[in-house]
Amino acid sequence: MNQDLPKIHFWPNLMTAGNLFCGFYAMLLLRHDPAPQEVYKAIWLILGACLFDMLDGRIARAVGEESPFGREFDSLADIVSFGVAPAFLMHQLVLDHMDNDRAGWFIAFAYLLCGAIRLARFNCVAATANGKPSKDFTGCPIPAAAGVICSVTLLLDDFTKKQIDLGMWKWCLPALLLLLSFLMVSTVKYPSFKGLSWRTKRTIPWFLAAVFVLSLVAYKYKVMPAVIFIGYLFYGLVRPWISRKWQREIEEDPDEPSDEDEEENRSGGGGSPPGTPRPAM
Repeated sequence: MNQDLPKIHFWPNLMTAGNLFCGFYAMLLLRHDPAPQEVYKAIWLILGACLFDMLDGRIARAVGEESPFGREFDSLADIVSFGVAPAFLMHQLVLDHMDNDRAGWFIAFAYLLCGAIRLARFNCVAATANGKPSKDFTGCPIPAAAGVICSVTLLLDDFTKKQIDLGMWKWCLPALLLLLSFLMVSTVKYPSFKGLSWRTKRTIPWFLAAVFVLSLVAYKYKVMPAVIFIGYLFYGLVRPWISRKWQREIEEDPDEPSDEDEEENRSGGGGSPPGTPRPAM
């Protein structure tokens, strides 16, 4: 057995394979002149790939199996499911019907190019990071960008019709693609929510709010994905003006010591000593 070959951790990489399958199958459905129901399935497949992408990272961190192979495999799957597939979707629905077809494919390619740059930059930073990884993403994550595109398209169209009809609002989609392209390669900080885990503790109001949101997602399954993804997109933009206390309440487990607390304890600052219980927020 070649000892130089990387180990493939089963469960995280199985989720990544599910992500890749969803993106590939979505593109198969979108080839040629897709029927409305095929477009509908392709959108849900890309949104399903977002779920697989979230699970692979969570499982890897939960079992302590993060690896360079998993990071590279994840990026390759992401460029298919969240780069090529959404760009192809927008080209089929809107961009190919613009008066200038070259402008259409250029917008689609700009999104794909910025997504690839975003993933390459992330891998370079992760490979050279020393110590504890950052809890923030630099630039909008490409799964979130794909989620915005697909959820807004789902919101605009009524797929019970025999023809796809996005109305006049469809011309907002090319502008949205360009905005997402810029945000992916920008330096805007987006939370990764790595501070939340299966052991995270919350108060009863937080628990009830989460149940309410999940109920709305199930009941308004065409509306809530757009609310969630657009909310995340704008949260990153307004985040610098939100107090650190509320940022931590939203993004982390308030019972766990923050990076600032750990640094203060290491330097012998005036914070609570290690092991001192923290009050609930």
